[in-house]
Amino acid sequence: MIENLPKHKQIILFDGVCNLCNSSVQYVIKRDKNNRFMFLALQSNTAKKLLEQYDSSLLNADSIMLYSPKKGIYSKSTAALKIAGQLTFPVNLLGVFLIVPKFIRHWFYDYVAKNRYKWYGKKEACMIPTPELKNRFIN
Repeated sequence: MIENLPKHKQIILFDGVCNLCNSSVQYVIKRDKNNRFMFLALQSNTAKKLLEQYDSSLLNADSIMLYSPKKGIYSKSTAALKIAGQLTFPVNLLGVFLIVPKFIRHWFYDYVAKNRYKWYGKKEACMIPTPELKNRFIN
């Protein structure tokens, strides 16, 4: 087990150089009123260790992921919808789309993921959180 991971928080793993992903992280932070989530860039060593521990097939995944200490790791549209379902109203209503078959949800997710750098751009390095947000991110 990775010792420095909080046991009482869910962790959102995201592409730290993707502009869409970074904007999504900022969006979640603003709407996570219960402070349920922490954030971890997929490019970090901690993320690699976490993924090796739970599911090494996810090491090269091109996806947002949600790690829950009690439930494991969700990826792609399942992760996005489970995150949305825990945010403030009306965003939390998106969780209802979990009833859509996974192959349909993932197809749409994969289409956006495949084009995200072209549509939204890419940073040279992972984002550095502001001092007031630093405690929400794991190195």
